[in-house]
Amino acid sequence: MSTGFTGIILHKEFAYPAAAAVSTFYLLLWQSLRVGRARKQAGIEYPQVYADKVEAAARKEAHVFNCTQRAHQNTLEQLPIVVGSTLIGGLSYPVLAASLCGVWTLTRIAYSIGYSTGDPKKRNAGGAAVLGSLSALALIGTSTAAVVSWIRAL
Repeated sequence: MSTGFTGIILHKEFAYPAAAAVSTFYLLLWQSLRVGRARKQAGIEYPQVYADKVEAAARKEAHVFNCTQRAHQNTLEQLPIVVGSTLIGGLSYPVLAASLCGVWTLTRIAYSIGYSTGDPKKRNAGGAAVLGSLSALALIGTSTAAVVSWIRAL
């Protein structure tokens, strides 16, 4: 049984999914700044992750902080799937993977803006949450198709 690794050749188009993955870093930075600003306005001290239920019910700023924090947390929950599937799928389908990641990133901006109004229903303004979820699912499919083709080529 051979255990030798032959290597991976990255095509020049892999720059697209790499750039799309990097765009998510800026998304997280922007969301982190928004959470910090909302935290300060609400007066929520560290290490408290969220305003408690009583605080959020009593003060709009505390509720807005919770919504802003939740938008950021939800993005962090999805990020490993999105970045991983962008990079894996991008090895075989670079333009498709980059495009899907770009759509996901843009929809997360709209999702975050809507959610941080304090009205959680606005997180899907313009269908942002649905479109973002569909792009993440398509990325999973793209990365799966890439891996299946590699396994079949063995």
